Amino acid sequence: MTIEAVNIEVEWTELAEREHDGITVNLYWARSTNVLAVTVADVSTGDYFELVLANNEPPLDVFYHPFAYARRRGVELLADRQESEVGVDS
Repeated sequence: MTIEAVNIEVEWTELAEREHDGITVNLYWARSTNVLAVTVADVSTGDYFELVLANNEPPLDVFYHPFAYARRRGVELLADRQESEVGVDS
């Protein structure tokens, strides 16, 4: 696995995975860099994003609330774009 934001090849260890309603969330750790990352894939919308955690971000909080962290970072999700397009047409 290669986390795009890091741009280096490291070996990632999966620490946790959860899936619900077509959304899969994984928590990864890279021993060599001590970096944590959360990946999210939503099959219903096609959204996929990766969050490399900052030192001050609690890993399990990001793992259980990745969409909140993604929005805080300005990640644009397909579902958000579709909602805003519907709102404009209404």
